[in-house]
Amino acid sequence: MKRRVVVTGLGLITPLGNTVDATWDGLMSGRSGVDYIKKFDVTKFPVRIAAEIRDFDPLQFVEKKEARKMGAFIHYAIAAADEAIKGSGLKVTDENSEQSGVYISSGIGDFWAIEREHEKLLNHGPDRVSPFFIPSAIVNLAAGQVSIRHGLKGPNSATATACAAGSHAIGDSFKIIQRGDADVMVCGGAESAITPMSVAGFAAMRALSTRNDEPQTASRPFDAERDGFVLGEGAGILVLEELEFARKRGAQVYAEIVGYAMTADAFHITQPDNTQQGVIRVMRNALKDAGVGPEAIDYINAHGTSTPFGDKSETMAIKQTFGEHAYKLAVSSTKSMTGHLLGAAGGAEAVFSVLAIRHNRLPPTINYRTPDPECDLDYVPNEPREAHLQYVLSNGFGFGGTNAALLFKRYEENNES
Repeated sequence: MKRRVVVTGLGLITPLGNTVDATWDGLMSGRSGVDYIKKFDVTKFPVRIAAEIRDFDPLQFVEKKEARKMGAFIHYAIAAADEAIKGSGLKVTDENSEQSGVYISSGIGDFWAIEREHEKLLNHGPDRVSPFFIPSAIVNLAAGQVSIRHGLKGPNSATATACAAGSHAIGDSFKIIQRGDADVMVCGGAESAITPMSVAGFAAMRALSTRNDEPQTASRPFDAERDGFVLGEGAGILVLEELEFARKRGAQVYAEIVGYAMTADAFHITQPDNTQQGVIRVMRNALKDAGVGPEAIDYINAHGTSTPFGDKSETMAIKQTFGEHAYKLAVSSTKSMTGHLLGAAGGAEAVFSVLAIRHNRLPPTINYRTPDPECDLDYVPNEPREAHLQYVLSNGFGFGGTNAALLFKRYEENNES
């Protein structure tokens, strides 16, 4: 019998706020976190907008000397993990530390450190490169630093599966607990990639919105006039626990995680498969893993990046997966407000999915103005909505055709399934 896994802690650093409550308030007010880039001079750039983290001080969480050894994505991960662990009430002890792990992913790691240290190398030679360059930049050091900070000695890992990385971290953590390799996992994603090289690179791919004159309405998933995604940054972290472990310590349970799947399109390095087979399979397999039918799903927190092909492809996959029920369930993209957090997107959107169940409210898709005949589902346009939610699916897709789907359920104390 599979061990049940529940969500007991949540943490967020997003363009809408630096806590769970602040971010959720931003989502429920339909507020956009997109604005003009302030981190560097964008005068010569074709894209001058992004969803940046604001008013964040890493020294509230880490001593100055230590903060200098970490990239910003690590700062975000530490802050979100602190909030999630504190909120969960988890106390790491000698008795449980070896059964408590960390799995925090990132798509890129710290792009700032790479650009900064490369400039030092070119201008001043190899002796000027920081000895902390590598540990400040590589993807797994978010998990490593959180592990060290909290004494979590169980499984410790990270994936770099692009925009599906946070979702994969949570799903893999679910399976780690389910099979008995840990009782607790602190998991999710973190990213800090709003840099000159990153913006230039994504712009060169023509992946980004170029609505420089109207930043707050630039991210418009499923809208007929969508023209690309808006780069974002931040972290989304969950504390997952084996149910009996959580019960014994009297933990508050936000929701249960009951399904997870991962697939590949095996099609193209960036474009979605025009048959949608990889995305269809990942959603079907997540349902199968949970042992529920398509009609059980009430809401999908879509990947919904605001790209012309991506949103159309996801819509078509939902319709093929759910049939007539696709027109009865709700679908929305919170990227319309947060921008695309890349490797942190799956972590943040898993938190949003859990909060939707917790509060019985659907986050909207803002900036939805012009319906697209090829995107014809209920996208919760522009306003949040009250809804009693039993099952919520969260999708995450990444470059290279990597897909993830997470299925959350309202926690029911007496349900032993």
